[in-house]
Parts: sequence; structure tokens; C-alpha cells
Amino acid sequence: MAARHKINRKRRQQILEAAVEVIAARGVCGTRIADVAERGGTSAPLVLYYFKSKDTLLAEALAFAEARFYLAIFAELTNFETASERLVHLIKLTCGHESTAELLRDDVALWIELWSRAVRDAAAGRKRAALDRRWRRTIADIVHEGQRSGEFADIDVGSFSMLLASLLDGMVLQHALGDPEAEYERARDICVDLACRYLEFSVPEATD
Repeated sequence: MAARHKINRKRRQQILEAAVEVIAARGVCGTRIADVAERGGTSAPLVLYYFKSKDTLLAEALAFAEARFYLAIFAELTNFETASERLVHLIKLTCGHESTAELLRDDVALWIELWSRAVRDAAAGRKRAALDRRWRRTIADIVHEGQRSGEFADIDVGSFSMLLASLLDGMVLQHALGDPEAEYERARDICVDLACRYLEFSVPEATD
């Protein structure tokens, strides 16, 4: 029984990885269950056995991509001791740092799909809201830590987290759309400068 459960979990993950890649490349409307099955090395009936419909598969793929993104982020941030180092590195990772650039490419494509669907689809809207709350909370947790340690100024954390999260989202979107003025270094520097001015700290020397 345990072996079967392990096999099922592995198959689901393979399908989800394939779904993320296909949706990122073709968009939701251009993605067929057969495409995901082919990319995942399985059959369309098996994909539907696990996920029931394309909408369910999209929702699960988003959750999978989100969990993968945060695991990668947290693994990177554990290498830094101070809140200021972690915040600066979080900005670098989000703007397209080499350690997460490939991972973000597919994830951003899925986020764009979700944002566009959220305008007219209530379920997608709720998922979008949950993702945004988690993203702002990730930033807020680091800022609270920095305030407790005396690294950051005593400002309204909620407002700052919304501001920085929105700025990062905008930079990521422009970069994904190929805007030549939103290349990595410029986007990173703008976001880091904003954080330094609002939180009143200097950029740590070693954050790469």
C-alpha cells in the first residue's frame, strides 16, 4: 500500500511538472490534456484520473509551482544571517537572480495566466488573492524580524509589504514581457533602493 501511494505521488508530481512547462509555453487556452500527457510521458486518461479537468489541473499546477518557488526561496535565504541580507537577496531572487531565473520563467508565465483569468473568474480571483497574501506575508516576516533586531525603521509593515510586493510584481511582469528597460540589474537596483529608503538601512556588502 505504501509503495502504491509513493508511485501515485510520483506520477502526480510528474504530471504537474509537465503541466507547468506546457502551460508556461502555450498558455491555458492553448494547452490540451494530451499535450500535458505527452510531456509527462503518460496518457490523457491517466491525467484526468488524477486531476478530473483542465481547470483542476491548472489550479494544482499553480499550487505546485508556488510551493516549489517558496522552497527555492527559503533554501536560498537560510544562507544569510541578518534580515537586511535576506530582504536584499529576496529582491535579487525575484528580479531574476541566476539561481532562480530558470525556475521563475515558468512560474511567472503561470502567474500571468492566473492574473488574466482572475479578472473574470471568481475561483481564479480567490487563488490570486491567496498568492498575493502569502507573497506580502513573506516580505512582512522579514521586515518584522529586521525591526526586532534594530536593522529597520519602525514603519507600517503592511503598507511597505504591499508597496514592495507590487513593485516586484510589476518588474517581473515587465521583464517577462521583454521590456528592455526592465533588465535584471536595473529592476534589482530600483527595488533595493526603495527598500533602503523606506526601511532606513544600507545595503549589506555580501548578499550574493
